[in-house]
Amino acid sequence: MAEIIGVVEQLWRYPVKSTGGERLDSVEVDGRGLAGDRLYAVRDGAGRLGSGKNTRRFRRMDGLLRLSARLGHRLDGPELFDPLGRPVADPTAFLRAYLQRPDVVLAREDAVSHFDQLPVSVLTTATLDWVRGAAPDAVVDERRFRPNIVLRTPPGTPPFVEDTWFGREGRGGARSGARLAFVRAGERCAMTTAAQPGLPHAPEILKVITRAHAGRLDALAEVARPGRLAVGDAMSLH
Repeated sequence: MAEIIGVVEQLWRYPVKSTGGERLDSVEVDGRGLAGDRLYAVRDGAGRLGSGKNTRRFRRMDGLLRLSARLGHRLDGPELFDPLGRPVADPTAFLRAYLQRPDVVLAREDAVSHFDQLPVSVLTTATLDWVRGAAPDAVVDERRFRPNIVLRTPPGTPPFVEDTWFGREGRGGARSGARLAFVRAGERCAMTTAAQPGLPHAPEILKVITRAHAGRLDALAEVARPGRLAVGDAMSLH
């Protein structure tokens, strides 16, 4: 039996990994994820990708979250914006000066995926509202969690309802055709707490998520079938 789990309230794409994204009314979903999502990244001379953390694949580059990017209808290259929201004429030259790293470039994805975990993140308003209640002194905004899809859930939906979707498939409406295979929750890091335009540093957010839910938040999914998603689409669980 199909179960309606919510309505698409927001769609987000992040053309440049670890920078602010663009809010969309509709978007194509292809085998890779939302078309153009994390298609570009800031890459250093060792091939590591700019991020909020240091790992074998990622290099911490403070300040990226104060920038933003958009593709609009183009997938041939992103438009990058500085911390004041002004467009940047030469993204690589700007990034080298801004980050004070002469070896970085703005690079399109090649053989190494730019995704930290899985390609699509879905977050419910029920879970967002819980975070707001658990961290009342923090400014809680969906941008802290970098979801692709914010799903408006029915009244009374419990927080972390996303956990009940794993192993099942979320489908857009009949006109959408898109299907998402839910796999697991995302593991949260310090980027959740980092300052960005309009949002101050908020360490308490990660603390409450860690205490209540082992630092996990949202539902991560792979694309089971390409299609198109739009704000207002109902999503059903199969």
